[in-house]
Amino acid sequence: MRDVGVIGTVMVMTTVEQPATLRERKKLRTRQALIDTASTLFGERGFDHTPLDALLEQVEVSRRTFFRNFRSKEDVALTAVKQLWDIYLEVLDGIEKSGPLADVFLAAMLTTLEHMDEDWYRRFPLTLRLIADSPALDGYTLRHCAEVQAEIACRFDEQNRLELRLLIEFFVATWRCALDQWLPDCTPGELPALLRRACSTMNSALSLEA
Repeated sequence: MRDVGVIGTVMVMTTVEQPATLRERKKLRTRQALIDTASTLFGERGFDHTPLDALLEQVEVSRRTFFRNFRSKEDVALTAVKQLWDIYLEVLDGIEKSGPLADVFLAAMLTTLEHMDEDWYRRFPLTLRLIADSPALDGYTLRHCAEVQAEIACRFDEQNRLELRLLIEFFVATWRCALDQWLPDCTPGELPALLRRACSTMNSALSLEA
């Protein structure tokens, strides 16, 4: 199935492939069970107070099976965050890169949000709250964010240019500000508008005087 997202003059095409074999479908179901159960358990008990064994017992899988799907407990907890940025990077690869880069980054995120389903919008706020309540998870998130920013920079020829690095930092910070405004209500349809508003104020924010 091929889905097309359009933002202004920007057209993005992504491919969604269904698992071909019974083994792949079973693996996908196990992975989804781990994601859903982790979201529930971590939300009820807190990330730091939920041992990995509690998750494995609930889903009835072995450690070996878990580590075939995820690198760590932090990795499964951040599934919604990683899904967002994985799709964002795919969108960025396919987007028309013309005009101000700030507009390109914004258009890519707006298109990405269009591709997120109801289940993601349910899990994402829970993940943000887990991050806020866990220093360990927050630190893991910061490392992941740095990796994503490096991946964004690599999409462009002059990835070491200071201006590009600063622009990526500004965009990520603007995204976080939009998320702060989005919480606690977390209405899916409001997030794109909040992001647009945050991005539109970036220039005026940089010219603030003491």
